[in-house]
Amino acid sequence: MKKMKNHIDELFKDIPSNNETEMVKQEILQNLEEKVFYLMDHGKAEEDAINKAIVEFGDIEELKKELGVKQPKKKNMAKLNLEFSIWGSSLIIVFFVFINFYYTPDTIWAIYPIFAILWWPLSMYFVWSRKQ
Repeated sequence: MKKMKNHIDELFKDIPSNNETEMVKQEILQNLEEKVFYLMDHGKAEEDAINKAIVEFGDIEELKKELGVKQPKKKNMAKLNLEFSIWGSSLIIVFFVFINFYYTPDTIWAIYPIFAILWWPLSMYFVWSRKQ
């Protein structure tokens, strides 16, 4: 049963501890223990019954909303992705131009991969503009 207590404690680690939270934790633990005893009475081994009860319990996202825990905001990484794509594609383009002019200066072939590479910052620009 210690495994269930550890699981419940892990689920509630982001929730501030108060009387209401402790009552909810105790109620959930009691319900899980009842489920384990029920499964054991119907032929499951103790370890299997504990694992099945934990899996069937699921997560506590609705409980977090009910207890008033704020969800962390997602960072908008679109601008950083755009900057990274510009710098990355610039370095790759410089690399292709160098290889082209150093090894085969008579044939200009670097323009083909450069066009392909330019799609990366272009797509990141459209993602960034949509986020704003």
